[in-house]
Amino acid sequence: MNPMKTEKQQAPNQKQSPDSPKKRTSNPVIGKKEWGLILILSLLWGGSFFFVEVAVKELSALTIVFYRVALAAALLLGFLRWQGKKMPTSPGLWACFLVMGALNNLIPFSLIAWGQSHIESSLASILNAATPIFSVILAHFLTKEERLTFNRITGVLIGWLGVSLLIGWDSLQGFSFHVMGQVAVLGAACSYALAAIYGRRFKGLDPIIVATGMLCGSTIMISPIVFIVAPPWTVTPSYQTWMALIGLACLSTALAYIIYFRVLEVAGATNILLVTFLIPVSAISLGVVILGEQLSSNVLAGMCLIFLGLLAIDGRLLTKWKQKRKTSQTSLR
Repeated sequence: MNPMKTEKQQAPNQKQSPDSPKKRTSNPVIGKKEWGLILILSLLWGGSFFFVEVAVKELSALTIVFYRVALAAALLLGFLRWQGKKMPTSPGLWACFLVMGALNNLIPFSLIAWGQSHIESSLASILNAATPIFSVILAHFLTKEERLTFNRITGVLIGWLGVSLLIGWDSLQGFSFHVMGQVAVLGAACSYALAAIYGRRFKGLDPIIVATGMLCGSTIMISPIVFIVAPPWTVTPSYQTWMALIGLACLSTALAYIIYFRVLEVAGATNILLVTFLIPVSAISLGVVILGEQLSSNVLAGMCLIFLGLLAIDGRLLTKWKQKRKTSQTSLR
């Protein structure tokens, strides 16, 4: 799941009650509770790379994705029923769910799972952090609202320098599955960015319904493929793999979506970008401590450059620094 989606807005025909909270500012202040939810969300999404790394040792990428979306869809359908909500029946809306499911679940989940069969979970999480870099580039060409600014262009250039350092210039001289695994994860990041732009059409619709709809759509699309190419009943996963699949579906997908939309509602879309910085931290910690993965100096340097690029794209630290500098200069006069 890409953490760059825009905020949910009220439906045009929905009246605001007198007791409704005031309209949020563009950059709401987040408290301790929201910080806690952001940290939990980063652990859940960072943990997805760990769970995939465990499951991919026994299962194909398609089988992992099938279990992930099918179990998560069933859980969210149960959650909606518990809340007393119903899924819409409009064919046009379900067609949009199918497209969203392909862009935000089916394609990126499959690419990441396949990529992790050739690269470490730590490296995959760092490459996936390039999603906002793809977002600002694609948004410039596909939307009228979000144009490339100096800060964003600078961030994109720094971020791509980090990606190049991760892949390595020597890798471009010949074919290898290690390089293709990295390219697959970058393809997943690009798909997440496209999903963030496409998902804007769901403004005004309950985001949990959108999440459930796209997971159901993903399950519908992948079921006939996986039943033909890699039938799940032909493989008997070990207990460890089953636990990884359950964690991937229940924690890193279903529960993560519920927390994500809660944080999005309270903290806003800008603040939730912080999750992008924290996901690799949790994924690397799990990969190094539990899986025994090792990080080279190139990987660490590339990660730092990608983070620096994201900071430039975000722009808040630079804005605060300029404000403090302006205030200090004014006080000296």
